[in-house]
Amino acid sequence: MQNIFLIGMMGCGKTTIGKALALKINYPFFDSDSEIEAKCGTSISTIFTLEGEVGFRKREKDIINVLTQKKNIVLATGGGAILYEDNRKALKNNGIIIYLTADLDSLWQRTSQDKTRPLLDNKKPQEVLKNLYEQRDPIYRKLANYTFDSSKSNISSLLNQILNCIKKNNI
Repeated sequence: MQNIFLIGMMGCGKTTIGKALALKINYPFFDSDSEIEAKCGTSISTIFTLEGEVGFRKREKDIINVLTQKKNIVLATGGGAILYEDNRKALKNNGIIIYLTADLDSLWQRTSQDKTRPLLDNKKPQEVLKNLYEQRDPIYRKLANYTFDSSKSNISSLLNQILNCIKKNNI
């Protein structure tokens, strides 16, 4: 077995599926955003307010570098972690990458009421979400070893699909 890294848009279910997967395979679970918050002692939204996206992304790069060096973990990354080459290399070189995709309607439904998403804290959040998806989806697809659609499956079904993939491919 090896590290399993979950990538995808905000609202695709990385944290929910990651926790359930880690429990099933008896791996520790990490969420890069939660690790950043714990290290900084404040929320992602506050980091964005004080340091902007550039400051947040630097912190994210540092955390991704540390977490990808661990062995036998499940890691849910932030949606934008894949934007930086250093993060993509760290993920690719240290584990299997699973892209949890979801259609825009599902992503919007899951994130529209969540006030902790700094990139969606603006006058046109649905348009921003669409633009982020269009920018990031090709990167996620290129980086991923496996892709699963979380918009059409419940947690149990999606988890079973991933577990079957792990068994079938001796991950």
